[in-house]
Amino acid sequence: MVLNNYSKEDKVLLAVDCIIFGFDNEELKILLVQRDFEPEKGKWSLIGGFLKKEENLDKAAIRILHHLTGLNNIYMEQVYIFSKVDRDPAERTISVTYYALIDIATHDEKILKQNPIQWFNLKDAPKLIFDHSLMVEKAIARLRRRALGKPIGFELLPEKFTMRQLQKLYEAILETKLDKRNFINKVISQDILIKLDEKDMTSSKKGAYLFKFDQEKYNRKVEDGFNFKI
Repeated sequence: MVLNNYSKEDKVLLAVDCIIFGFDNEELKILLVQRDFEPEKGKWSLIGGFLKKEENLDKAAIRILHHLTGLNNIYMEQVYIFSKVDRDPAERTISVTYYALIDIATHDEKILKQNPIQWFNLKDAPKLIFDHSLMVEKAIARLRRRALGKPIGFELLPEKFTMRQLQKLYEAILETKLDKRNFINKVISQDILIKLDEKDMTSSKKGAYLFKFDQEKYNRKVEDGFNFKI
């Protein structure tokens, strides 16, 4: 005899909310959607949806991100689970959050076709529904920890970037001013960048050399016990 007591258990919804960070060479930004249904219709929200029966959480996050932004192959990482009983006034809902990192210049044209989605400077973002602001705080804390010990920040830059762009990115993530000489020396000493013969001529007549992140070299160094550190 097979015992099945599942029917006696409470059923709850499982949501997946995506905190999408972008960078535009100066500011760290967040992508938000204006809610078009109640409760909290018309207010700003994270990009989100619900888990389907045939999905695992990672697949749900990928689907939701693609459906609302048109994006694929984006760096994503699970952050935290929010299970406060009254967090969603409409229904008992548990939310699993992910954060995603994208280069705005590379993806913005596709994103802007999706409405009503909008980029906000992180420090100027509007008040969000439910506990979404707390979700953002958790994601920022995770991003800062990861950026110090893993080169995920390169996901926010174009394929080719200047050292100034890289420094501005880390200053935006860490919310602190970094000494230019110390930063450059520390990054160069990691030996995971490729210096190109090309220059960015937009910032000065002399121009600034462009760099690329060497993913293959980084992977090999990690296998040998290398630890990235900013």
